[in-house]
Amino acid sequence: MAGMTDLPNLADLQEEYEFLDADDRYRLLIDLGRGLEDMPDALKTDATLVRGCSAAVWVYPTVLDADTPDGGRLHFLADSNAAITKGIIALVLLTVQDRAPAEINATDIEGALAPFDLKNQLSSNRTQGIPNMIALIRDTAARYAA
Repeated sequence: MAGMTDLPNLADLQEEYEFLDADDRYRLLIDLGRGLEDMPDALKTDATLVRGCSAAVWVYPTVLDADTPDGGRLHFLADSNAAITKGIIALVLLTVQDRAPAEINATDIEGALAPFDLKNQLSSNRTQGIPNMIALIRDTAARYAA
């Protein structure tokens, strides 16, 4: 099972992305999505489904090191039935994966994604679910940070 460790860090990725044309950017995102760790089908339920996405998107939070004083770190499992959407999910997860809830709450996820200019790269129905996914990640972090 491949973890997010197979994925590059956001800064390196952004650097590479800036030099690519639209087709290659598309391919890069699809490759990124392939790097997501597998999400068991049993977790792909109505409860983990993100609303408002044109493709099906599932997000399931798990807690690592929950018994540590800071309450541990959040690790998200996520998947989509659309390759490009999966790539966007991977991009979002790169900004928050395996961080403490308080750190996630303080992260400007939209700001981190801004250089990738996803709205111009992809059709709007591909990106309309992103705010919902980010909101879900934030809600989760807020719950665990409390």
